[in-house]
This record gives sequence, structure tokens and C-alpha cells, in this order.
Amino acid sequence: MRESTPVVVIGAGPAGLTLANLLRLAGVGCVVLERQSRSHVARRQRAGVLDYASTRIFEEWGLAETLLAGMPEDRVLEIRVDGEPHLLDMRALSGGRTGRAIPQQVLVARLMAAFLDGGGDLRFDAGEVTPHDLDGTAPKVTYRDADGTLHEIACDYIAGCDGYHGVTRESVPAEAMTTYSYDHGIGWFTVLADAPPPRRPLFAISAHGFAAQFPRGPAACRLYLECAPDDMPADWNDDRVWEQSRLRLGDDALPTGPITDKAVVEMRSFVVDPMRYGRLFLVGDAAHIITPMGGKGMNLAIADADVLARALRAAVHDGDEEPLAAYSATCLRRVWNQQEFSRWLTELTHEAGDSALAGTFRRQLARARLDRLFASGPAGRAFADLMAGG
Repeated sequence: MRESTPVVVIGAGPAGLTLANLLRLAGVGCVVLERQSRSHVARRQRAGVLDYASTRIFEEWGLAETLLAGMPEDRVLEIRVDGEPHLLDMRALSGGRTGRAIPQQVLVARLMAAFLDGGGDLRFDAGEVTPHDLDGTAPKVTYRDADGTLHEIACDYIAGCDGYHGVTRESVPAEAMTTYSYDHGIGWFTVLADAPPPRRPLFAISAHGFAAQFPRGPAACRLYLECAPDDMPADWNDDRVWEQSRLRLGDDALPTGPITDKAVVEMRSFVVDPMRYGRLFLVGDAAHIITPMGGKGMNLAIADADVLARALRAAVHDGDEEPLAAYSATCLRRVWNQQEFSRWLTELTHEAGDSALAGTFRRQLARARLDRLFASGPAGRAFADLMAGG
């Protein structure tokens, strides 16, 4: 079965669904292909905060009311050092530039509904998705539907929004891109629990190891616990999770609840340059991954989608491909800025705790940086600006 469309979007996560919605609003036709089922996509739970830059993107495209209704502002961050709380008023420090707390599955469900309600073409259970002729003038994508029927979609452009393990980046010759990667040398054990969430996002730093706790809706929370990079979920039974959470958060009365998900997060970073090969444009995790520290993964994906949607609008409607030529450089400036911030914040919060990680000297340096963050107005404002997406 053969058909055609201006743009094929591969992947229906936050990157692909954001891009699809923006293209729909820009009057650029697209087909979205997703290898998983609709229910699987709707269940994926990862990020939970939109920074200010992302909320502004949705506001500028007229989607904020649809996507963000009822979602609270991300106003205050608590950093607890050896059990002593320090509150950073991110709204005040950033001049009112706050984001929103919204679980990824909620945002994805709303993006999906907005696209489909607007007449968008979203195809789940798309198997054997394969891009072809990326370096020519007539690319195409083939896939098999759930019934085994082979489809071929001719297009002008392909957007690879299928994540780090997706097929789109693997379709690019290795010599066409430079790869940058970094292993941060630690792991995070993460759990999702049906337990009362904290009043505000929380980082906890102590000799027992780093911990973080974030709200995930009104009745659930996400916990992150520093661990060895080679730890496995089986190494952490529920009793150990709650024991270490109480110890590291400095809260003997920490409320508990059923743990619904466990995983070990690899703390690593990855960037490819350029984020384009011929008629293929990589978006979000397909082009770069970042540690969860700072909450920038989903936000970078949304920013990429915004840049690409505007560039495709110019190309399709005006015949102007200059914004497409600038796509990679435009996105990578933001990506490297946030990679540096995430690495800095990872060092700060982990080295200030357990001296076994980097030694006592670096522990004291990290403690000095924390003191400056809490006491210095300019330092606090710079931190808040980066958290806002600056």
C-alpha cells in the first residue's frame, strides 16, 4: 500500500506528539508511526516537570490551556543537607518564570487527544519501521501494520522521534555524525510508589548518599536513590527502599505505600552532531540523552520539536530551507548548555554527600558551592534561570 505526506514522524512520545501537534497547527501534513500499542504509550511514566521554556512553547502555539489545565506551578525546590532544609523560591529567583508539574503520561495523553481530535493521523502497532533514501530528494518510510500489511509512505522529510534505541539514528551512516558520550560513574535506583507525595520537589544530600523525591500527581511519588552503576532492581527490596529513603531524606516518619515500578537509571549523557542527515531530522532522545538531574530530557525534546516545526513550516509553505539548515546548530546550543548544567548539578549534589565518591577535598568544594547557592542572590538567580530553561 503506497501513500504520501509531507512529513513522517517516527515515534509517539513527548517529542513526536509535540512535533505532530505543532505541524498540525502549522498546516503541515504528517503521519505519526509508533511501534507500541496505544495503551503502552499512555502508560509510560518518566519525566514529571515542564520548565518555563516548554510552557512558553505551548502558550505560543495556543496549546497551553488544553495541555496544562489543572497542573500546578513548579514554584519551590527544597534542598535538604544533612537533614536541614533549604528552600529555593524558584518563582521569585527567576522573576516569575516557573514551569508546571505534570506527569509524562498525563502530558502524552493530552497531546495524543489533541492531535487525534484535530484530525491527526497516528498509527500504533507499526512494526518493521524503516526509513529509506535519506540522502536523496525522495525519502520514504516502510512499515507493517498489526495485520502484517506492508505500507510505503513517500514524504519530503522524516522526523526521528523514536528515542535512544530507535531505528532512525541507526539508519544514519556512522561516519556522518560525531558522537559524544559520558558515563557519570553512578547509578540511580528509581521507584514509583502509591504514597503521599512531598509538598515540593526535594533533593537530599548526606553521607548516606543522594536521594530525591518528586510528586507524581496527588497520590503518588517518584523516588531516586544513588546506587552503584551495576545495581539491579532485585538488589532493592521494598524494605530496603523505604529504609534508605527515610535515612537519606532525614525523615523517620516518611509515609510509605505500594511500590509500582522499580528500575536502575544509567547516569550517562550522549549527543550526536549534527542532528540531521539528509532529509532525516533527529529530535529529543534520538539525538541526545541527559541525566535526570535538572529534569531536562523531556524539555529538550519539546524545544527540538518547536525548532523543527517552525523550520518545516518555512520549508513547506515558503520554500525556505534555511531554518532547516540551521536546525542542528540551533538545537545543539541549547543541548550543550543543559548538558553542562545537568553535569554541574550532578557533581554538586552527589559529591557534597558521600566523600567516598570523589574524596574529602571535592566534598568540601561542593559544600561551598551549596552555601553560595543558598546565600548568594546572583548564584540563586543563575540557578533558577537554568532550571527555567535559560
